[in-house]
Parts: sequence; structure tokens; C-alpha cells
Amino acid sequence: MQSIFRGRHFIDLEDFTKEEVETMLEVSLDLKKKFAMGVPTPYLQYQTMFLMFFEQSTRTRNSMEAGIAQLGGHANYLDSSGMQIAHGESAKDTAIILSRYGHAIACRYCNWGIGNKYLNEMAQWSTAPVMNLQCDFYHPFQALADLMTMKEKIGDLKRVKVSIIWAYAESHKKPISVPVSQVLLFPRYGMDVYLAHPKGWELPDWVIEKARASAAKYGGTVTVTNNEEEAYENAHIVIPKNWGSWVNDQTGATLTGAAKVVDDKLMAQKSWKCTEAKMALADKEVMYMHALPADRNNEVEDTVIDGPHSIVYDEAENRLHTAKAVMTLLMGGR
Repeated sequence: MQSIFRGRHFIDLEDFTKEEVETMLEVSLDLKKKFAMGVPTPYLQYQTMFLMFFEQSTRTRNSMEAGIAQLGGHANYLDSSGMQIAHGESAKDTAIILSRYGHAIACRYCNWGIGNKYLNEMAQWSTAPVMNLQCDFYHPFQALADLMTMKEKIGDLKRVKVSIIWAYAESHKKPISVPVSQVLLFPRYGMDVYLAHPKGWELPDWVIEKARASAAKYGGTVTVTNNEEEAYENAHIVIPKNWGSWVNDQTGATLTGAAKVVDDKLMAQKSWKCTEAKMALADKEVMYMHALPADRNNEVEDTVIDGPHSIVYDEAENRLHTAKAVMTLLMGGR
């Protein structure tokens, strides 16, 4: 068990060994049990975290705020539009000052080509841990909660078929960070990972190369396909979720985030929807997952997301426990 975490940044799960990820999961499960029993966990008493958001949030903001409160600390919510960032203050100056005021900085910044660079610049200058609440490339908190949920439901994940499937949505042009983090993490557990999407919605080549290297090391596989049915067939876990065509097409990028983009290219893919008929192609015990919010009746039928195969609320709950584990290890610990 690796136990040296204090002071480290949490930008990408690739920065942590598999053994360190296992430690995060063990701590998450311990904290979940204590929360269920009402056992206090005052591991971060009087510590302050700054939560910076350039975009909207439900699960991420509230899992972090509730989590640090349950650990005995306090979170300051910072809307970037109300900070001097809006007047041009640099990531360097923001990071130096906030890290002198408290014990950690967490930030969500999903703008394509900007978010990850901003987080890494803050990490360069901050004297406190910087945590990625989602950027244009990674969503480590979501991927960790997904992994925890799958291990709870299945146990040994080796050779389990998990299918990450693009799905149609109109709400806004979403980041690629959820599927990227999943495709990078799941092969480290020997899973048979299928990535299915229409042509034009590819993930970066380096992501697939790293995922396949992990699959070769840990005994799994990575299959990329444009055939939706191939991904559903005999799958144990399906994760149909929309992401934008950012690798090939930057349409929709704005200074304040991704705008809604519904064009002919997107409309042509309306059939990429999770339905009861497609779920019937999967294993009889298949589980449906989604990071939420789901674009109901575009990404997925209500009868699927509200049906017996759906574990989305267990998955969402685990955002709390994994967030608490990461905060405990990086802000406290040793």
C-alpha cells in the first residue's frame, strides 16, 4: 500500500501508480463505511480549500463542499467571473495568493486548449495541492468514482467488457475529459475496453496509444470502433455519453466555455442513443453508467436510465467518497 500523498497535485490519474490508485479506493471505501455508520471523520480540521469554477457544476461542487465539511474543513466557492481573473489576473498570481490563504486549490476549467494548461500553471506556482475538477482533457475525480463503483458491483474487473459509447446530445458541446480519463484508467485493471463513436468524434491518438500500452501490461484490450452494436454486444458495463468533436473541429469554442452547437454533422448522428433494444444486445446483467447530467431522450431513454440496469445514482454518490479520499490523502496524511 502506497501512503505518501501529502502535498501532491491531482491533475491526472496518470500521475499516480496503480498501487496509489488502489490506496485512494481503499480510503474511499473506509470513508463510505464511516459515513454510513455516522462515524465522524475529522481528518482535515480547520483546513480551507478554494473551489474555482469557470463552468457550472452540481455533483463536483457539492461533493467537494460536503466532503471537506464532513472532514472538518471548509470550502470557499469561487465563481471565476467574480474574481480578478475576469480582469486578466494570471494563473500564477492567483495560485500563489490562494495557496498562502489556505490548504488546497481545486479548479474546473474545460475550455479547449486552455483548461489543462491553466491548471498546470497554477500547480507550478501553488505551495498547496491543486486538484482538477475537470479540464479539457481530464476528469480524474469522475474516473475514480466510476472505478470504485465498478469494483463494488463486480469485484475483479479483469476481462470485464466495458463500453464507452458516444451518444447524441444537444445541450452544449461537451468536453472529452470523461471518456479520456476512463479510456486511460480502465485498461490498468485488465478490462476489455471498447470505445465506440461516429467518425469525426475521435479521441486524441496519444490517448489510445497510452491506453493500449496499459492494456498490454495488465492483460486487457482496447478496441476502437465506429460500430455502436459491436460495443453493446455482450458488454458487462455500458457508458453511453456525449462528447464534442474537439479533436477535429473547434466550432463552438468561446471565451466563456463551449456553446451549444447543433449542426448537420451532429444531427446526422441522432441514432446514437442508448435504448432498451441496444441494452438487450449486452450481457443479461449489464450495468448502465453515466457521469450525469444525462441528456434524457437524446443520449438515453428514460426506461434505461430509470430502469433496473442503471447504477447512475450509486456512481454519483461515490463522487463524494472518492473526493473525500483524495482530499484526506493530499491535504492530510503524511
